Amino acid sequence: MKLPWSSSQKPPEEPTANKSNQVITDSASNTSSPMFDFEGKRYDFNSLPNDVKELVRGLRVADAQIRMKQETLRVLSVGRQTIGIQMKEKIKKVLPIS
Repeated sequence: MKLPWSSSQKPPEEPTANKSNQVITDSASNTSSPMFDFEGKRYDFNSLPNDVKELVRGLRVADAQIRMKQETLRVLSVGRQTIGIQMKEKIKKVLPIS
């Protein structure tokens, strides 16, 4: 499990939250040419204008943040369930109001 405060964690290279907007690396050739897939069309990342490259980087950051928040929500959900189980066990000793 990767923790957000782990020093070994690196930002993801590829967005995965939205399948229609992906940056992929062409692994078929020996040279890694970054490709960008957007709405079913592939583009050479290096040939994109600088403003479009910045938008792609923004998508990467947004996707990384979404993944991190989703992981946080999963951890909180498990914690809440654990607290509920503990509460259920301990409340057995308390008399309810009738």
